[in-house]
Amino acid sequence: MLVTFETQAHANITMFGEVAVSLLKLMGQSGTVPGAILAADVPAALARLRAAVSEHAGELLDPAPTGGAKDDGEGQHVSLGHRALPLVDLLQAAATAGENVMWG
Repeated sequence: MLVTFETQAHANITMFGEVAVSLLKLMGQSGTVPGAILAADVPAALARLRAAVSEHAGELLDPAPTGGAKDDGEGQHVSLGHRALPLVDLLQAAATAGENVMWG
């Protein structure tokens, strides 16, 4: 599953579903897809996500392997800090412009 984040203030961002749900939960959301954050609540969600990233920036946040592929530990992994960066940018743009954020 893929999840696309949308706001009028920024280009859409698409992420793997498991990664997106993890980031949504770090923002204080339920993780339900689809969903939305009202413009007035975007700054608080952004602050929660930034706090979580600063606290756990080096932790790996990779999607689960699909189609029987095994993770032998030799592949490239992406940290929480790098995975969250596009969403942080989107939330910052939405907060600055006073726009809602939706995902589905």
